[in-house]
Amino acid sequence: MSKQASSWAQQVEEIYQQLDPSIYGRVGVLLGGKSGERVISLQSGHGVLKALQSFGIDVQGFDPGIQHISDLSKQKFDRVFIALHGRFGEDGTMQGLLEQLDIPYTGSGVLASALAIDKKVTKNLWLSQGLSTPKFVMLHQQTNWKQVVDELGLPIIVKPSREGSSLGLTKVKQATELQAAYELAAKLDRDVMAEECIIGDELTCPVLGYGDNVKALPIIKIKAPEANYDYHHKYFSNDTKYICPPELNSQLEKSVEELAIRSYQVLGCSGWGRADIMIDQKSNKPYLLEMNTSPGMTSHSLVPMAAKQAGVSYEKLVLWILHQTTQNFRQAQNLMSEEQG
Repeated sequence: MSKQASSWAQQVEEIYQQLDPSIYGRVGVLLGGKSGERVISLQSGHGVLKALQSFGIDVQGFDPGIQHISDLSKQKFDRVFIALHGRFGEDGTMQGLLEQLDIPYTGSGVLASALAIDKKVTKNLWLSQGLSTPKFVMLHQQTNWKQVVDELGLPIIVKPSREGSSLGLTKVKQATELQAAYELAAKLDRDVMAEECIIGDELTCPVLGYGDNVKALPIIKIKAPEANYDYHHKYFSNDTKYICPPELNSQLEKSVEELAIRSYQVLGCSGWGRADIMIDQKSNKPYLLEMNTSPGMTSHSLVPMAAKQAGVSYEKLVLWILHQTTQNFRQAQNLMSEEQG
């Protein structure tokens, strides 16, 4: 385990040992919501609720998918844990509302959340900073499909620009499949991306912290059946294998961690997130796919898996994420960033 993961685990234990449930006040867990990832968000949220209840924290769920958003202010929450995934929860809209209501919340702020949800914007920002990400083009009804194939080669990944959990994603193996893949993705988003398909190991690297004080948790290698890590294999199948530590040489492992941290910082993320990365089997070069600013917290989720490898339980991970909303923690994070700078 890396020194940064070890130091984080020590910090988590210190927070747990000094636990005073009253400092968090009344906590709301936002779950469910209106996105295509509602089912997964409900699973995440219920896991978070159970974890916080185990610490004696005054906590209650709030589902903006079935409860009117105007009722949020009536709940008198002192802070909220965002367990929403996808649009209307992970895209800056909920973060903006909470800013207006002056309610501290977990995870990234308005701008970083809005940037990270949009794959086109994310990739352009990464490219502007010299970070590696697969080549891509945006598709529309008048797209010259042959030209797309000539530019990206086959296979090609086609996906909505602002969806998660592989919703609407197609791995196109023949040029004749490209238009149908576009039409499927376009049902979920007006912006559709065609991306170069990197063949090789699929990795994910959770990232925690703020500013210069950012740490990477242990990397996880994902081995899905037929290399198809789709919605089913992410959340409901037991056939997907997760390898942590990921059996990488030390130099490549360090490169992946550094790339994940830099990708998080470029977007201005804070709190916690998860970078998804592919390793090209020919060049052994890592390529960024996307950044998740409100990662899953289900029984199949990857951040809890990495935290466990670092010696931190699911419950203590949840506590640490919530603790970041406290004023003392924010001040300490900013001070540490200034000292390191």
